[in-house]
Amino acid sequence: MLAEAPGCICHLSADNGYDADWLRADLRAKSIAPAIPGTLDRKKAIRRDKRRYRERWRIEPIVNRLTDFGRSTGRHDKLARNCGLGVALAAVIASWC
Repeated sequence: MLAEAPGCICHLSADNGYDADWLRADLRAKSIAPAIPGTLDRKKAIRRDKRRYRERWRIEPIVNRLTDFGRSTGRHDKLARNCGLGVALAAVIASWC
């Protein structure tokens, strides 16, 4: 999905569920700076940009609001284009209300 994203992606903020060495290495190989906190069971602590990680919460309420639209949260459409249009429409409605 990241490979298909339009524009330049400079950094990626995610929660600790995405804490994996292979993912961090893949992001760095694509020149994307990960802002992902480490899990508590890591032996060596992971450094992250706290300012960028805080910016994740600007998007989080919108994503949570999108879950109100069941069709857009699960991909029930046959074509990816239709699924993308459903997500875009739900995002417009969620930000408008």
